[in-house]
Amino acid sequence: MGRGLCLALALGAAPAVAAEWKPPQGCRLEMTVQQRSCTVAQHYRCQADAPGDQWVAYFTQEGLVSQARIDAETRWMESTDLVSGITDRLDLEARDHASLSTLLKTGSDDFDFWTQSDTGERLRHIGRDDLTGTVEIDGEPLDSTRFSLRTFSEAGDLLIERNGTQFVSRDLGRFFGGVETSTDWTGETQETDDSPVRFIRPGEPGFGSTTPDYDCNMQMVGMPAGGGA
Repeated sequence: MGRGLCLALALGAAPAVAAEWKPPQGCRLEMTVQQRSCTVAQHYRCQADAPGDQWVAYFTQEGLVSQARIDAETRWMESTDLVSGITDRLDLEARDHASLSTLLKTGSDDFDFWTQSDTGERLRHIGRDDLTGTVEIDGEPLDSTRFSLRTFSEAGDLLIERNGTQFVSRDLGRFFGGVETSTDWTGETQETDDSPVRFIRPGEPGFGSTTPDYDCNMQMVGMPAGGGA
């Protein structure tokens, strides 16, 4: 992370033509989502996985940077940072697993679970999701949500606190990013906007494209944590 709050001032999109991305063998690409913050997501499913599991691969202008798998309840089964090469996996023993069905049925869902990386690091994640309304983005009906999340070390030290908004699709059974604020253990704060802009299905222009189209020409303005915009 940088040394202050980064305010992204978009100067315009820079769309480009890219070859269509192909998922791994035995998998099917279902949707490409162009997002804010100069990222594009490829959503796909694989025959060998459990029913309801789905994957997402994230691309920036530098290429493929991460990929993750969730289950039918949107639990974080595994995620890999392809820059560092580190993979985190869900500990199946949890005080309270995240549950999409609970959120959609009751309007809120608390969770308290652990993940472990292949380096041996264990992290505890405690938080809550709440439904706040409905919206439509690029023709896609979505529920808007508000979330809070605190991540702790195994020793119990607070490492990062995140608060913000997201979107969830009942039809697709997954979350999409939104606007959030995160603060780490040093007090450094960052604001990001990973909201979806375009949902692209098979046969539509841009399906499988790995070139981000939005917010890619940015002027990054540093500001000490706690300063106003």
